[in-house]
Amino acid sequence: MSGYARFKDHPEERRTFQLRAFIAFLLVVIAMGALLSRMYFLQVLENERYSSLSDKNRIQLKPVKPTRGLIFDRSGVLIADNKPSYNVTILKEEIGGDLEKIVAQVGEIIEISKRDLERFNKRLKRRRRPYESVLLRSRLSVEEIAKLSVNYHRLPGVRVEADLIRVYPYGETLVHAMGYVGRINERELRSVDERNYSATNYIGKLGIEKYYENELHGTVGMRKVETNARGRVMRILENIEPVPGRDLQLSIDLPLQQITEKLLAGEKASVVAIDPKTGGILALVSTPGYDPNLFVTGISTKDYNLLRESPDLPLFNRAIRGGYPPGSTIKPITALAAIDSGSVPVTHTIFDPGYYIIADDRYKRKYRDWKRGGHGKVGINLALAQSCDVWFYDAAHKTGVDNISYYMDMFGLGKVTSLDLPEAIPALLPTKAWKKRRYKQTWYPGDSLNLSIGQGYLVTTPLQLATSAMLLANRGVWKQPKLLMGFRDVNSAGEVILTQPDMLGRNPVPKDVQLKNPEHWDVVIDGMIAVVNGKRGTARKIGKNSPYLIAGKTGTAQVVGIKQGERYDKSKLKKKYHDHALFIAFAPVDDPKIAIAVVVENGGGGSSTAAPLAKKIMDAYLLGVDPEQQEWGGEVL
Repeated sequence: MSGYARFKDHPEERRTFQLRAFIAFLLVVIAMGALLSRMYFLQVLENERYSSLSDKNRIQLKPVKPTRGLIFDRSGVLIADNKPSYNVTILKEEIGGDLEKIVAQVGEIIEISKRDLERFNKRLKRRRRPYESVLLRSRLSVEEIAKLSVNYHRLPGVRVEADLIRVYPYGETLVHAMGYVGRINERELRSVDERNYSATNYIGKLGIEKYYENELHGTVGMRKVETNARGRVMRILENIEPVPGRDLQLSIDLPLQQITEKLLAGEKASVVAIDPKTGGILALVSTPGYDPNLFVTGISTKDYNLLRESPDLPLFNRAIRGGYPPGSTIKPITALAAIDSGSVPVTHTIFDPGYYIIADDRYKRKYRDWKRGGHGKVGINLALAQSCDVWFYDAAHKTGVDNISYYMDMFGLGKVTSLDLPEAIPALLPTKAWKKRRYKQTWYPGDSLNLSIGQGYLVTTPLQLATSAMLLANRGVWKQPKLLMGFRDVNSAGEVILTQPDMLGRNPVPKDVQLKNPEHWDVVIDGMIAVVNGKRGTARKIGKNSPYLIAGKTGTAQVVGIKQGERYDKSKLKKKYHDHALFIAFAPVDDPKIAIAVVVENGGGGSSTAAPLAKKIMDAYLLGVDPEQQEWGGEVL
């Protein structure tokens, strides 16, 4: 030990230690300097930039959905409302564990169907942003809300949220006129302003709800909120209120709509009634219908299959999408085309033996009249009153398809002329060019004969037939068929103010029907008056003792062809092969307030089925009584 101590050099060790300490101190000073300089750079020189980034991390904008506009009928009755609904939702970020386990636990407390789970998983995948709750099930009962509330402590991320959903208090009565809303899908989201729909779950799917979606939806609001590290809202910093959607007032007369639906119960039928002075649609009924409330939050597979597979096609809007041969209801237009084009004189008469043969037809084909023995000597008035096919065959042969199609086109056939019925179809107005393009065939004289009586290739919708009745009532003045009366506002005095929308760029109003001789309107309308009020008119039963004058035209459209020499016998046919019954009319003749078209599928004759229905509907509107002669609440305008 003593030898080791002699060789130990204490001064050298001290110098080594001091050197190491100095180097360590220098390194610490350099590190501290670097840290302080970095802090100075971040906190002073780059303060503005990083403060902004920090605020974006801490402060978020949360969208606030607007309240959807309400819809009223012409008298101010609420026909589309918003009602609170309570939904169970899940916020994935709050679970922090097994999502499937939490969903299963919720399913043990309330009923969660397989369909609910499928939709939940789809919504979860297409969430628009983090910390967005996802709907699991809607329309909770009070009991279900209570069950979930007492189990909140073991259900992290599960919430019961209130939402406003669309409610249609009159169910299927108005579905084909108004349409409905449903949950927005990815395709629809791409077609709208995504920012404005950032908090919206529903969008118009059909009808008025779809056509006026932009006006009904409103403008999204924004809420600036402070969130913690997990994204939960701590406090609201700024609030921009959403702008509610605009309320609509429709021309639909709810009592008339209800009465019409009641009259058509059990039938596959449609009725369109129009105010000739404005073009406002008073009633648009297609039966059978369906309850639109089923579609708002999502219809079940079972319910949808029942509707889709029904042979009565309740989902099909017959009023604006049903294509029918118009039958004899088209004859007033054929008559106008014949006399106004100068093809035949107003005094033109023929002898009707019960059939017509084209003079140069080498096959001598007989085009039958509906009356087997014929009508004898017939002029234009009797031809309309008794719906004499032979007079129209002869007139059509002399007039030609070009003239007939030209006049029918002016009446809006073969195109969509309505304003706010987005599902309406143009149907079909045949021409020479169309037949050549479609069938690679020329137009034959027999085609013109069929066209003249509303058979053959011609296809119309009930809406188009009602429009033609309106034009006859107005003597050619176009009033575009529409459902909207105006946007509804209430002033400080509580008065309802209707504002007309700017329809620039939307479906324009067609030009008025201009006749070469305006007196021809009276000739044709007199024939329509004779249909209902003449001694030999096909609809004379409904004109008997009527307190107002009606101009109308019956129609019967064949569903199946009848061979030469055979007679139609409906007793040997199934009902689905029976003729369609049609009727168009307007009244009162001297001051028209309603124009109407009735189509009853497989209903038989227009005079026996469709005309009496139309009379009851017109009585309800013009006289204020329902079919049982009871007072109803509709105001006669």
